[in-house]
Amino acid sequence: MAGMQVVLGFDMEPDIGSWTSWYRGFPIGAKKIVAMLKKHNITATFFFTADAAKNNPDIVKLVRDEGHEIGCHTLFHETIGDSLFEIPGMMPVLPEEVEHRLELATEIVTDISGVHPTSFRCPRLFGSTAVVNALERLGYKADATYPMYYFREQLRPYHPSSSDWTKKGDMKIIEIPNFADLSMDSKDQYGRDMDQWPLWRTENAEAVIKHIDGYASYCAERNIDPFYCFYAHPWEFAPMPSGLLHSGEGAVLPDPFIVKNCGDYSAREFDRLISMLLDRGAKFYQAGQLNDIQ
Repeated sequence: MAGMQVVLGFDMEPDIGSWTSWYRGFPIGAKKIVAMLKKHNITATFFFTADAAKNNPDIVKLVRDEGHEIGCHTLFHETIGDSLFEIPGMMPVLPEEVEHRLELATEIVTDISGVHPTSFRCPRLFGSTAVVNALERLGYKADATYPMYYFREQLRPYHPSSSDWTKKGDMKIIEIPNFADLSMDSKDQYGRDMDQWPLWRTENAEAVIKHIDGYASYCAERNIDPFYCFYAHPWEFAPMPSGLLHSGEGAVLPDPFIVKNCGDYSAREFDRLISMLLDRGAKFYQAGQLNDIQ
């Protein structure tokens, strides 16, 4: 039995994800994350969009020099896979476009970091079979995209099928499920309330631990070692504006939970969450390491 395995993945993207094009809180939050991980003597995977890397090369180098894994997160935080639910104005790129865009993003992140990324995550966990096939051809070892809350089938990292990325197969790349508490009854039509994000911030670390423990019991009943992949973003650890976000020709109004408690509160509770996981004997891994230990 492997015990509790944990991957921390930080999606390095514009502030407030798809809703802005700026990086005002990016360096503040990124430096807090790196300091937090150093305090606990653990490493993580940082998934950079190519645009974020170009606009923040010093942060890319800081992450690399601290021993963390440099991953990729598309060119501009676009929808590269299949949409799980509708977001106005965020149509997926065509399957024919996927590999070229991933190749460009990989080249840019490589040029800036000096490291060829071998781990990837799709924005919003909108993945696809076209994505994993393209990643395999580009030499990636891991794709940390599988949304457990939505598909609810794969509980641990697995090698996907080249004909259906959500099923087990014989590809070399490993697919990493993102944690969702499958022991709870979902009240959301997509199951998003089973996902951990961003509960440590909107509530507190104890709220996440409750679901971590619930899922551990769910796995124990199935004689499966619990595996947890968490995701967060640098902008969550810096103060973010609420209300209308003006950009270009108009403005958007994200749901309040998107930016609730961003800044010091979020950083404190995430720090406490890591401590609680360590107290439970968690072993932390980078995404790219999983292909060698599964």
